[in-house]
Amino acid sequence: MSEARLPTGLWVAAHLKLCATRGVMATVLNRGDPDRGVVLQKLRRFDGRCAVLRQETDFDGATRWAAAFDGALRDEAEADAYIARAQAMDPDLWVVEIESADGWSPFEEGIV
Repeated sequence: MSEARLPTGLWVAAHLKLCATRGVMATVLNRGDPDRGVVLQKLRRFDGRCAVLRQETDFDGATRWAAAFDGALRDEAEADAYIARAQAMDPDLWVVEIESADGWSPFEEGIV
């Protein structure tokens, strides 16, 4: 039996509020399925370099974040191209851009 989970839209809204309370700029670039959409994070640093993280669920049902580009920072154009390809494959995908000096993310799950 699967565990109950928050609808994605509500879950994202809560994390955006956390960003606002910390003074971190966060924007939803694409709204996916409000109930079950997967989230992709674009973590934009002030120097224009970006990390891209995709939400995944492991075999035990736990949420984790998989880093694109083997975790390396990329320029914004390359990150945006990756995001565009992901959106083309998954129209229910949520895309959230978070802008901070150190690449902080409000999403608490581990990054792999």
